[in-house]
Amino acid sequence: METIINELEIASPSVVRQVARDFAAALSETPQFKAYEEFSIQLRGDTAAQKTIHAYQEKQRSLQTLLMLHAVPPQEQAELERLKQDYLAQPVVKAFLKAQEDLIVLCQTATDLLGQHIGLSFTTACGSGCC
Repeated sequence: METIINELEIASPSVVRQVARDFAAALSETPQFKAYEEFSIQLRGDTAAQKTIHAYQEKQRSLQTLLMLHAVPPQEQAELERLKQDYLAQPVVKAFLKAQEDLIVLCQTATDLLGQHIGLSFTTACGSGCC
């Protein structure tokens, strides 16, 4: 990936587009991206996990206004938390979230490396929550 990033020093927009495509292709070949894709597919195909996700989301939607007002009754809050834990306890969900975390770390590392090479701190430019 560092070779691809070094090529960004060339100013031509067509070269930058090609380097971006090459970067995306290199990223898609990483173990982190492949694991993310694999577990994303598994998650979508896992009926039990989808049921727990749906139950949690439905409860969350039904409490949306109360959640915004921080006025959820304790029993409802406990039920929402139980549904969330049911969802998070699904093996495929755990694997997906781990793969997602690993991919985020890789992308943040690439962003930092890219920023160093072009002299731009993306975190400073975007604020800490954009990437």
